[in-house]
Amino acid sequence: MTDPVSLVQANRRRLRLRRILLLASTPLLLAALLFCGKVLSMYALAHQAIASHANGDPGGTIDAGRGQEFLNWFEPWKAPYNLGVGLAEAGDLGGARAKFEEALTLVSGLEQCAVRVNLAIVLERIGDEAQRAGDRAAASRAWQVALTVMDEAPAECGSPEADGASPDPARSMEESMDEQEQRLEEKLEDNAQPDQPDEPDQGEQDTPDGDKLDEIKEQLEQGQQERDERDERNEGDGGGWGTDRPW
Repeated sequence: MTDPVSLVQANRRRLRLRRILLLASTPLLLAALLFCGKVLSMYALAHQAIASHANGDPGGTIDAGRGQEFLNWFEPWKAPYNLGVGLAEAGDLGGARAKFEEALTLVSGLEQCAVRVNLAIVLERIGDEAQRAGDRAAASRAWQVALTVMDEAPAECGSPEADGASPDPARSMEESMDEQEQRLEEKLEDNAQPDQPDEPDQGEQDTPDGDKLDEIKEQLEQGQQERDERDERNEGDGGGWGTDRPW
């Protein structure tokens, strides 16, 4: 026959063991819950960033990017990347450049291709603003840095796999990069041309003959045609100055 005292003591030991196991497992359960919550929140914030950008809401994209910054262990480059997209759309080119440069230090593989393209877009816009302000040297520096960012991209960025890894798989990474490099080279070439000298006083200059006038007219028409063709290529890009939108 079982001793009642021994039975009570055994039950107490089992209860004590259960309490110890429960206390020991509580931190693990909490960590698992936090992990699941963090994963779900990252998916939600990523969706918010994409939806806000598609709807033309840079503020929503910025908020989503800032939300991704907290304890971002999985894809740490995504937070500064999304922030860069939102800031660029909001017109904060300096802030966008800093965030894209931060993202570039954190990303690897084919995912760096989109980061490089967007960083180059922002640098191109910075150069455009400098040119509009009359600072041609600063404009050339920004465009040259943008071209270097593109030139340093791995060759794999022109592959179909790179398209699949980009934020917009329907957009050709190779075509985007080629068009951007062409724009930058054209802007650098145009900016390197010296300003036209002031026209001499009408009383001092000789009157050009008919052939000379025809030649000048032809050059002007050719230059205007080239500018029109360039504007047509860049029409609808959204940058306002012949640049792409961040994406």
